[in-house]
Amino acid sequence: MTEPPRTRLATLPTPLVPAHRLSRLLGVQVWLKRDDLTGLGLGGNKARQLEFIIGHAESVGANALVTGGGPRSNWVMLAALAAVNRGMSAEVALFGDPRPAQGNLELLQRIPGVCVQFTGDPDRASVDPMLQRISARLEGEGRKPHIVGRGGAGPHGALGYVWAVDEMNVQMEALGLEAPTIWVPTGSCGTQAGLVAGHRLPVGPARRVVGVSVHRPVDECRLRIEDFAAGALELLGQRPLRDTVWEVLGDRLTPRRREADAAAAMVAATEGVFLDPEFGAPAMAELISRASRIDGPVVFVVTGGAPNLFVGNP
Repeated sequence: MTEPPRTRLATLPTPLVPAHRLSRLLGVQVWLKRDDLTGLGLGGNKARQLEFIIGHAESVGANALVTGGGPRSNWVMLAALAAVNRGMSAEVALFGDPRPAQGNLELLQRIPGVCVQFTGDPDRASVDPMLQRISARLEGEGRKPHIVGRGGAGPHGALGYVWAVDEMNVQMEALGLEAPTIWVPTGSCGTQAGLVAGHRLPVGPARRVVGVSVHRPVDECRLRIEDFAAGALELLGQRPLRDTVWEVLGDRLTPRRREADAAAAMVAATEGVFLDPEFGAPAMAELISRASRIDGPVVFVVTGGAPNLFVGNP
């Protein structure tokens, strides 16, 4: 298998722990994969993806990382930290207008080597053309920029969760755990794509990979996941060697806030684990609503988002 460039950034493996009290309430055995504890910044799933994204950027000689997202983006925060940690500058485009700094935005603006710009347009997609303009400016200055799209989603980022499948296989075997379902929030789709790709390799048992969409229509998610998963395997010099059962749930662009808040409160009260309001909480709400129809055990991937716990709901 081809070994892609990788820069170690995360503290791995992350814990896989049983959620005993939550399981009793739901009537299905739930385990938590604590990817909120990856160690870069305040942790989160993006640290795994950034190991391969930054590794690729360094392999092509980049000295500036250009990326973007929303003012509360955990991706943007961790990408900027990873870049400056490796001696690159970070050029960040955020959709919308400048606003009072809080959460991730406040932290971003404190980091030397990070330049933050706003598009002036509330549309998320307004970030994309600004990334091209920033990159052109940097090239004109003699720099070597490396553009990474919103959320870090793509084949290189998906590689982080191909490796996470191996990690979970080892942990589950040591625990004697046979979990037929992996449950994960799906935003930019890179995390679920990596899990799908990893389960297409004949290492460990086959599992069902369920994503809960929080930002995109389900059909769009399906296309992105299939594309990124195929691309990740191509980077590894592999082809799919078995089918993977996977799906995306929650076809709505704005998660139901009341259910998400209740789910987050339940997990905090039963397990002492905080779920962020934008990703983890809506995904857990969907799991709770379907618990009676799920064959356990279920491994729920806690993807992080700690800075957003200290500001109001998105």
